[in-house]
Amino acid sequence: MKKYIVLGALSVLMMNCNKKNETVKPVANTDSLDSLETPAETVIDTLGAKTFCYLGVTGKDSVFVSIDDNLGTFSGKMAYKNSEKDSSKGELSGFKSGDTLKLTYEFASEGTTSKRDIFFIQKGNTLIEGIGNQKDDNGTMRYADENKIAYKDGQKLESSDCKAVVNALK
Repeated sequence: MKKYIVLGALSVLMMNCNKKNETVKPVANTDSLDSLETPAETVIDTLGAKTFCYLGVTGKDSVFVSIDDNLGTFSGKMAYKNSEKDSSKGELSGFKSGDTLKLTYEFASEGTTSKRDIFFIQKGNTLIEGIGNQKDDNGTMRYADENKIAYKDGQKLESSDCKAVVNALK
């Protein structure tokens, strides 16, 4: 009888030693509705407005720009803070054409409200302001000839921290 008990115990022991460790693979749910549900923290909004901020400094003068890009339509704020002459602050609106931001700047300066076109070439994280002759068009200063706008000598604005720019625009 002892032989059968020892033999049975050895058999059980040998069977346990020969077992392969198998892991159960989870079944993938291929329901198309389930694949649309994602946690809120992983959802990326590609359609909402994106804010970009820029700062340009020349000597003691500064330019602050905050622009919201809503699928190619732009709006935002801009301020020129000049040390020796009047500063201005106002709203930007416009659109992008190729690498050019074609904006209208409506601003207050010297107690009056004015409007003027302001174009920027966008190169990477930099905006370069266009310089050109302007003419009055029903109260809005517009570029006389868009083909003669020079960007080489224009104010250069670098990408900047939006907290600092928004603070300056207040």
